[in-house]
Amino acid sequence: MSDAQTQIDQLVKSNDIVLFMKGNASFPMCGFSGRAIQILKACGVEPKTVKTVNVLEDEGIRQGIKEYSQWPTIPQLYVKGEFIGGSDIMMEMYESGELQKVISGQA
Repeated sequence: MSDAQTQIDQLVKSNDIVLFMKGNASFPMCGFSGRAIQILKACGVEPKTVKTVNVLEDEGIRQGIKEYSQWPTIPQLYVKGEFIGGSDIMMEMYESGELQKVISGQA
């Protein structure tokens, strides 16, 4: 595992909710990242409790997260170490009620 992969692995495993995104919770820097934060808020998640990782600050992380998850796009959500998906999957899961269950640990 590269340094970036090791760092990503530690972040994912040591935080309940991790969102790899462009920008941060207070200042998303793309529409999809902003949407991901809004979906988490709609699930009752306080943005301060989400570990956000701004992929624009570290090219190694930006590329590394795509390899780590084998998912080509940002944002990427992890809950309790499990890869959930990007903003489209988050929205589908939110609309079905599944995301709320995953976040609350009832899934």
